[in-house]
Amino acid sequence: MRVLGVDPGVRGGLAIVSFENGAPEIIEAINIPTVGTGAKERVDVLAIHSFIEARTPQHALIERAQGMPKQGASSGFKYGRAVGAIEAAIASQQRALQLFPAAHALLARNKDHGRAETALTALAGVNHGPA
Repeated sequence: MRVLGVDPGVRGGLAIVSFENGAPEIIEAINIPTVGTGAKERVDVLAIHSFIEARTPQHALIERAQGMPKQGASSGFKYGRAVGAIEAAIASQQRALQLFPAAHALLARNKDHGRAETALTALAGVNHGPA
């Protein structure tokens, strides 16, 4: 079994840990990919999606996020935005499975994330109209 561990935030990281041979083994670990610099730096959701899709973990665990004492509003907002982006990149497939339970065979595998995204996009388009 492969598990994705996530330390959220712009300065966080992603790790794939294997539990297949008895003792846990780190398969790969990276810093959270970002785009932009300074105040415009943000999480690169597409890079996270690509990282996860290529490694097909069976589970994902995200460290619980919370603000820090004496943290400024701007940095707290940036941290919260990063956490939300990471959670969205990981959780959208689960939401598609909830909304389309009859399509479980089409959406259940980790590599079916793109299918889940397209189904959610179609649903959003119908519910909210064209952009």
